[in-house]
Amino acid sequence: MSSILRADPPRQSNFQADDDRLFVRAVGRAMQVLSAFHQASGPLSLSEIAARAEIDRSAAQRLIHTLATLGYIRRSADDRGYLPGIRLLDHTLDLLRLDPVVQKATPVLLELRKTIRERVDFSLYDETRLVYALRMQSKRETFYATLVGHSVPTFCTAGGRAVLAALPAEAARDIVLRTTLHSYTSKTETDPDIIMQLVESARTDGYAVVIDEFVQGEVAIGVAITQHDGAPLGAIHVAGSLSEWTPEEFVRQAAPVATEAARAINGSL
Repeated sequence: MSSILRADPPRQSNFQADDDRLFVRAVGRAMQVLSAFHQASGPLSLSEIAARAEIDRSAAQRLIHTLATLGYIRRSADDRGYLPGIRLLDHTLDLLRLDPVVQKATPVLLELRKTIRERVDFSLYDETRLVYALRMQSKRETFYATLVGHSVPTFCTAGGRAVLAALPAEAARDIVLRTTLHSYTSKTETDPDIIMQLVESARTDGYAVVIDEFVQGEVAIGVAITQHDGAPLGAIHVAGSLSEWTPEEFVRQAAPVATEAARAINGSL
């Protein structure tokens, strides 16, 4: 099963198609090398990077040398392998400071966090997954849960079902069917037909509720952020502990303020 910290990205078509004359293969291979770290739990050797990037060892060596020279890859402190370089954070900052949705969402989410005093997150829509761009944590969270870039699947998370509900039913079902339907907990719903029923409920209610399906002991509400034409851009997530809330009370308290926050963001775009 994939790490809970990173959902499977959308399945790509052959992005190196011979008929795409604008595609620069060397750049594509460089990104494959950087992507080799996605599921890593520590430094990677040259051979491990080559295998994960699906390129030969000689090509990997040249690409790693180039990326290391530019500061996008570095040697680990024990000199046993490679890690992502600090200059990648420059690009993360560029995305977060220039993305108009993140700009509009940030002050609204700060106020929402003050109101609900539980975990509040904002994620960007990437078809089969959502990628967190803002994370405002509660006292219970771990180090990993504070990191932006953490991604979660759309099919079994509150924000995910909220964005699926913003899509036409046929498009939402297509995304569910293109997703590897992992069981993250014993209560994760993996039947596509039942998932679509839950998506329809979210469409009716204006928000989605997920209990114990992605994180054990958690209740979460998700509300979609959309373009003017209704297409989803991302989602607000508000999550609480079932040791402190009943699902009914959490929905009663969190759903109205999360929905109002989403309305404020949507109105500002």
